[in-house]
Amino acid sequence: MGHSATNCEDSELEESDNEDSETESEDEDEDVAEVDVPRLPRWRTPHNAYFNAYPEWQGLLSRSDDIMSPLQYFKQFFSEDILEVIVGQSNLYAIQCNANKPLNLTTKELEQSLGIVVYMSLFGLPCTRMFWNKACRVSQVADTMILNRWETIKKSLHFSNNEERQEENDDPLHKIRPLVTHLTSKLTSIPVGEKLAVDEQMVPFKGRNRLKQYLPSKPKKWGYKILVLAGSDGVPHNLEIYTGRVVQPPELADVGASGNVVLRLAQPIPKQENYKLFFDNWFTSVPLVLTLAQQGIHCTGNRLPGVNLMCDAELKRAGCGSFEQKMAMVGETTLHVVKWYDNRSVTHLSDYTGAHPVTEVDRWDRKRKMITKVPCPAVVKEYNKNMGGVGLLDSLIALYRNKIKSKKWYHRLVFHFLDMIIMTTWLLYRRDCEGTGMRKKEQMKLYTFKSYIAEGLCKSGKSLERKKGRPCSTIAGEYEEKRRKGPAAPIPVPDVRLDATAHWMIMAEKKGRCKVPGCTGTPKAKCRKCDVHLCFTSTSNCFLRFHTE
Repeated sequence: MGHSATNCEDSELEESDNEDSETESEDEDEDVAEVDVPRLPRWRTPHNAYFNAYPEWQGLLSRSDDIMSPLQYFKQFFSEDILEVIVGQSNLYAIQCNANKPLNLTTKELEQSLGIVVYMSLFGLPCTRMFWNKACRVSQVADTMILNRWETIKKSLHFSNNEERQEENDDPLHKIRPLVTHLTSKLTSIPVGEKLAVDEQMVPFKGRNRLKQYLPSKPKKWGYKILVLAGSDGVPHNLEIYTGRVVQPPELADVGASGNVVLRLAQPIPKQENYKLFFDNWFTSVPLVLTLAQQGIHCTGNRLPGVNLMCDAELKRAGCGSFEQKMAMVGETTLHVVKWYDNRSVTHLSDYTGAHPVTEVDRWDRKRKMITKVPCPAVVKEYNKNMGGVGLLDSLIALYRNKIKSKKWYHRLVFHFLDMIIMTTWLLYRRDCEGTGMRKKEQMKLYTFKSYIAEGLCKSGKSLERKKGRPCSTIAGEYEEKRRKGPAAPIPVPDVRLDATAHWMIMAEKKGRCKVPGCTGTPKAKCRKCDVHLCFTSTSNCFLRFHTE
């Protein structure tokens, strides 16, 4: 007990001898049925300070001794297999829309389009077309892909076959189910730390869709709700997009709609190793805590109803820092409920820590105009320290969130997952840096890390030549256009001109007309293999253009 002075009778949880004798005289089937019915906890007030032994963590957080490049971290999640699925489904969707306009998307081109999306989140222009506009052109984007091609890829971006959708078993996330399944499997394989939290995440979205939710407590109140399991360092380990009522898997206990969410998300947590899980009042319930305690996972939540505790007015009269504690035994699990008054009252439920040991925290006293020390129960300090993992992940995503607009509702989720995975890779990179002893000053900043991923997606393993929208913009197209107007000297066939082999520049004795259509230069430089004159100056590189377009 702390600063409260309630006179409550102790309620013992042990069954009396009379109750034992009555159950012995009953039928065996009835006896089994009574044991299976869970009993409600009977709360009592401890007379003395109760110090519970802190459960020691039995797990081990494995760390990598090798620090990879940002692109290598990223490709652990967006691996080649999922990119091939996206390419195949996007090409199929384009043909389904218009068989005369195939998309012909490749994996390399898909990576470039994703790299452009990452660049857009870094530069943050309000409209995507502004990245190609002459007034505010961004060369990292505009030099990678032309605008029309990028918009065509975005329009056709698809993840599943619409024709295979089963009406009998309607999945609200059918459009992106392969992507969600793939990313979830990758997240669940990340090594788990001791302290974890389950919380809600909001994906900003104001379009029309039945999955859109309204959460007044969030900075972005409208959007898709995602339930996330994350470590105290912000690394996500599991996620579930809220789609309404979900049927609980038969292998998991049924502890209510909100508690079932925690049980589903907590499946990647190793059992019987004293991991600590934190969640807020929407999830907190006694059946949930007891179910997780049977799995060896300790929990801390807040705002538990149905417990007879001091009212807020009594705690306020006792002063800032006053608290009341109650305990209950359910089987082998000890439950602690602590109500603490700070600027307002907060209630916490835990199965491994209570009010003691009590520490002190700094608070501003408005009457005395000074900072004072007030008592703070151990469970409050533990909860406040470890509950913010999902909030940390949200704050990092919000720093460079992409704001690409689309008429397709699922694109907002896809681009959010792209941001989330990049934040996850950066947090894993920092974890590996700490494992190798690298100082924080030497570690890559988030902006730099994200720009390296964007540059790698746009350039790594890709040719620098871009696809042109019209045939006349290439050398062959311009040459055909020139031939229509009148006679023109022949040029080598494309198989020779574009083979990138043995095209050496030599200086001829006499000048000659440059063979790039539209160029009026008369250089001495010529290609030895093609035997045509080509400009090669600081302002006109016709030699490169002739052999690449």
